[in-house]
Amino acid sequence: MARGGISKALVMQARQALLARGEHPSIDAVRIELGNTGSKTTIHRYLKELEESEVGQTENAASLSEELGRLVAALAGRLQGEADEQVERMRERFAEERTRLEEQLRLAEERGQQLEAGVAALTEQLQGESDSHRQARERLQQLEVEQARLLQANQDQAMRLRERDEQIRSLEEKHRHSRDALEHYRQASKEQREQEQRRHEAQMQQLQMELRQLQQTLILKQDEVTQLNRANERLASENGYRAKELGEQHDRLERQAGELAMLRNELAQSQAAREVLLERLGLLQSETTELKAALATQRQETQALHIGLAAATTEVQLLRQAAASMAPGEVSAGESETQTSDTAAKRPEEA
Repeated sequence: MARGGISKALVMQARQALLARGEHPSIDAVRIELGNTGSKTTIHRYLKELEESEVGQTENAASLSEELGRLVAALAGRLQGEADEQVERMRERFAEERTRLEEQLRLAEERGQQLEAGVAALTEQLQGESDSHRQARERLQQLEVEQARLLQANQDQAMRLRERDEQIRSLEEKHRHSRDALEHYRQASKEQREQEQRRHEAQMQQLQMELRQLQQTLILKQDEVTQLNRANERLASENGYRAKELGEQHDRLERQAGELAMLRNELAQSQAAREVLLERLGLLQSETTELKAALATQRQETQALHIGLAAATTEVQLLRQAAASMAPGEVSAGESETQTSDTAAKRPEEA
């Protein structure tokens, strides 16, 4: 008769050793593994308890796998919904931002075109004013040359007037000397009137002729002096008129210089505004680039979420397949062990 004293732990160790070697853990095999000790009834009872506990664990694992699958599926659906919602929000926000930036870019381009047209118009106006200024300067130079010429002519006329005055004074001096000589001659002729009366008369006639000639010459000289005075007055009037025109030309040049300075200031302001708009355009382009980069990053994150979701779905499917493949095999093994144990239990009773 076999010795007792075996425990459930010894039976479990023997069964695990047989399973590790790929052998079926029957009652006889377990008893042989235990060194042919223990009652077959006790071994059968311990084996049945171990199989029932394993079946319970398998059922618990199966239920846990199903619950885990539902949780993973719910989590995957939630992640998918949140990812889709986030992607949709990002798309809407990116579309709005892109529309806003495109509108700003369009407005900036229109403003830039307007400023370029304004700069071109100001440049053309500046060129026209420069031509006008150049023409006015040439006219001023011509007027200065004409004024210099008139001044030189006036000086020449004044010199000629002085020469005529000298001539007139010389003629008057000659006339005075002639009168003095005539008076002296009269005084001398009084003493010699009788002797030289004829000669005196002849000389007197000659002197009268010379006097008439001198008077005529003096009248002519006086006419010339009058004409020269009139010419001088006319030249003085023309000189004043030229000076007045020159002053007006200076005033016009000063006004044109002020307008030219204003136009240059406006041009500088337009160029500064254009540079500011160009800088704003560069900033908008940089923001557009950053938004594109952010969109690419969001797309990568969305792709990563999709990949993670696919991996989680695959893992859930693998868990389900593993749970579905493990449950039937263990049930079949338990049934075969139960049948073997029942057969082994009947054999001692028959014996």
